[in-house]
Amino acid sequence: MKQFHFPLSLSMVHYSVVFLLTAITRRIWEIRSNKKRVLLEWSVYLKRVPATAIATALDIGFSNWSLMFITVSLYTMCKTSAILFILIFSLIFGLEKFHYILFLVVFLIAGGLFMFTYESTQFNFTGFLLVMTASSMSGIRWATTQMLLQKESFGLSSPFDTIYHLQPLMALATLPLAIGIEGPKLAVSLQAFRAPSTHVIARTVSFVLFGSSLAFMLTVSEYLLLANTSSITLAIAGIFKELCTILLATEFAGDEMNFTKFGGLVICLSGIFLHVYYKVKSDENKAVTTSAQDEERVQMLSTNNAFSFDSDED
Repeated sequence: MKQFHFPLSLSMVHYSVVFLLTAITRRIWEIRSNKKRVLLEWSVYLKRVPATAIATALDIGFSNWSLMFITVSLYTMCKTSAILFILIFSLIFGLEKFHYILFLVVFLIAGGLFMFTYESTQFNFTGFLLVMTASSMSGIRWATTQMLLQKESFGLSSPFDTIYHLQPLMALATLPLAIGIEGPKLAVSLQAFRAPSTHVIARTVSFVLFGSSLAFMLTVSEYLLLANTSSITLAIAGIFKELCTILLATEFAGDEMNFTKFGGLVICLSGIFLHVYYKVKSDENKAVTTSAQDEERVQMLSTNNAFSFDSDED
């Protein structure tokens, strides 16, 4: 099948299919549990959701669009800046506390991945501008999504509930771009409205629906991870995925592994391991603090009960 050069339209269809699959999943959940899933009121919905939905739509849409102009290696190199934007917005929104280790982790990962990919680039200003815009949107996207998932007052702790509320606005945000930029070309494309046969249409639809199902599984996986960790952890997991992709390309697609690439790989992995160590120590400290606070509350309750007993005897 010929390449389907309509990334914005493809993204919009993905959002719509993901919403449909999420709605079906929620309905099955309601039937099996006999409990209604959360449904935000319009006043709350229009206040809490649009910023996240628009940032997410622009991040995904511009990322896909940039690949029309630049190579995967240059895309990966530029997209590493997303972790810096995520850290900045996480600090602004109070999702992360300032710690020098976080900046060291970001520096190691971004620098290592830059070394790993910088020799295999094909610069294009339009593609570069698109991917950097996507990176900045990624910072807003994951920080605000973490807020939606982890703040109990919003009632969107389930990834399926969050996805259900985000996808319609994501599709609407992408629709004007898809129509304005790709609409005329899509209308005369041999893979779309001017398809020469039903066989071509079937192949195109199958291609789009298969990608949409993968997008649904990836989205649910990302949101499940984000609901239990943080946006920075999710970004690092994504970078680890990118490293695996490039390593596979080196092994099977003929890309060469030189000293610079190997050094970048080691530095990047060092940053990932440092982040894992930092998160483990942070969780241990939180557990110790929580345990100490619980013991203090028990002691206070015991003291108060003993005092009340003595007062009753008097």
